[in-house]
Amino acid sequence: MNSKIILSMVLLAAIAAVPLAQPAHAAIPDWVKVIASSWANDQTTDAEFIDAIEHLIAADIIKITSIPTDDALTIGFIPVEKAETLTPKAESLEEYLEAELGVDVELEIPTNYETIIEGLRFGHIDAAFMDTGPGWMAHSLSGADVVMAEVKKDGKIYYQATAWVLADNDSIDSIEDTIGKRVSFTSITGSSGFIRPFGALVANGHVQVNGDDVIALEEAINDAFASHIFPGGYQGSIAALVAGQVDVAFGNDALSDLLDPEERGLVKPAFTLGPVPSHVFVVSSDMTENTRKALIDAMLGLNHDDNNQILRNLYGAQAMLPTTTTLHIGSFGEYLDALPGLSQKILDKKDFR
Repeated sequence: MNSKIILSMVLLAAIAAVPLAQPAHAAIPDWVKVIASSWANDQTTDAEFIDAIEHLIAADIIKITSIPTDDALTIGFIPVEKAETLTPKAESLEEYLEAELGVDVELEIPTNYETIIEGLRFGHIDAAFMDTGPGWMAHSLSGADVVMAEVKKDGKIYYQATAWVLADNDSIDSIEDTIGKRVSFTSITGSSGFIRPFGALVANGHVQVNGDDVIALEEAINDAFASHIFPGGYQGSIAALVAGQVDVAFGNDALSDLLDPEERGLVKPAFTLGPVPSHVFVVSSDMTENTRKALIDAMLGLNHDDNNQILRNLYGAQAMLPTTTTLHIGSFGEYLDALPGLSQKILDKKDFR
C-alpha cells in the first residue's frame, strides 16, 4: 500500500481520537475529503492538505484539547490560615486536578510567601495561589505569569486594604495615626497586610526611607512604630490584635472573619486604604504551553457548580477568572517601588523582625 495512503489513514484516525474530538453533528466538507484522497495519491501538495486540516480546526469541526506534557505539578498555596487546617482541604483539590489533568499533583503549603516565590524562581513550584504583592514579585523575579484572578464574594476582583483596631479604640482614624503605635503586619510580601499600608506611608511622605537597600527599609520600619510583628498571615495578624499584643492589625476588609464568632465583636475596622487587586493564580515561566492551557481549563472547571465547593473550602473565593499580570495588577506595583530593598529581603530569606 502507498505509504502516503497509510499516513493519511493514520492522520484521519488521529483526528477522530482524543485529544482531537469531532462533534457528532459536524460534517467534514466534501472538498476536504477530496484533498485528503488526492494527497494520499500524490495528486496534491502537503501544503494544501495541511490547509484543509487547519480549516477543520478553525471551523471548530475539529476541537483540539490541550493535554499537559509535564509529568507532575507542584502547586504552592498562599498561607491564609494554618497549614494543618488547609492540608485536608488541599487533598480535594489535588484529587480534582489529578483527575482532570492525568498527572500527579501536589499542593505545597509553606508558612510564608517567600518560599513560594523562591520555588517559582528555581523550579520547585510550577504554579501557585498568591497574594497580589508576591504575585508581582514572582513575575518580576522569575518571569512567572498571572493567569487567573480571584472573584470575591461580592463579584469584585479586588478587596480593601484595611486597618483593624480593638472595638473601644477611637484614637486611630488614618494611616498617619499608626505611626508610633504597635502594629501587626501579615507578611513582608503581604499586599494589604504590608505593601499597601507601609508603601502608602512612604509614598505620601509620612515615613522616610533614607537609602535604597534593605537596611534602610528595616530602619524606616523600626523608626516608624513603637514595635511591629510579621506573624506570617492574616490570621496571625488579627489574633495579635485580639491578644492585646498590638494596637493595629493590617490586612483586608474581611480580617475579622478569621476570628471565632465570640471574638469578632472585640475588633473593628479603623479605616481603609483603598482597593488592592484580588489574589492571583500564577504559573511558572518554565511550564509548557500545553500544560499551561490544560491547567487553566481545569481551574476554570472549579467555577462549575459540581466543583465550586472545592474552591470555596480551600480558598474562600467564588470563582477564578482568566487575566494577565498587566491587566490585573496594573499600577499596584508603585507601592512596591516605594519600598527599596524589599525584593532583596525576600531573596535573602531572613526573618523580618
